[in-house]
Amino acid sequence: MRPAINVYEDITLVILQNIPAEISFVAQVFEKIAEMGVDVDMISLSPAQSSQTSLSFTIHDDDLVKILSYTSKLNDDNIKVIVSSGNCKISIDDEEMENCPGVAAKVFGIAAKAKTDIRLITTSESQISLLVTKSDLDAAHAALEELNKE
Repeated sequence: MRPAINVYEDITLVILQNIPAEISFVAQVFEKIAEMGVDVDMISLSPAQSSQTSLSFTIHDDDLVKILSYTSKLNDDNIKVIVSSGNCKISIDDEEMENCPGVAAKVFGIAAKAKTDIRLITTSESQISLLVTKSDLDAAHAALEELNKE
């Protein structure tokens, strides 16, 4: 396996806690964000806990003011909004990941050895993306380059 390892800087993590556990609400959130012209990248929806759940997603730091204008209105509905800017995304891409058990374990093991503070993980058949703090970027990136030395 020789994955492409790409780094993207200036990423904001937005977490919406205590949102209604209804896909119609999630759709509404992303419709509003799209109307603002904000591009969303990583998305993670937690399993519902009774009638509520949590939604996490990332945007570019340049869109932070737009997002805050929207999310500040959500606080009125008892939704807790957590925003963390200045993060970085490391994407490990390789078509050979599909149907190859153990890749995630290897990536997470490498990140653990580097003591990486991972804020969010998303995956697909051929990609693993890790959202890390800016302070952990260099160490995490260097450690993940180990994947190309095998």
